[in-house]
Amino acid sequence: MATRADRFMSAAVRAARRAKQWAMVAAREADHLLQEARKRAESEDRQRRLKQTLRRTGRVLKAAGRAALVAGVAAGIAAARAERSRRKLAKGRRR
Repeated sequence: MATRADRFMSAAVRAARRAKQWAMVAAREADHLLQEARKRAESEDRQRRLKQTLRRTGRVLKAAGRAALVAGVAAGIAAARAERSRRKLAKGRRR
């Protein structure tokens, strides 16, 4: 028959093994949570960079639109001036 000390030691060993198993499970779960947090942080970082890129692209497109508008207005003014100068020359030739 086992003595009281032997029974105590075997119960302590069983409890230690069980604690070790649960500690390993907890460590695995913590690793999974850490990986998920990293993925989420990377995806948020990726989204932030994408938003910045879209903002930058929007600014460039706005500037290009303004430049196109200014170029169109300038071309219209130049065409009107050219038309007016042609009319003046044509009138001067007739007289």
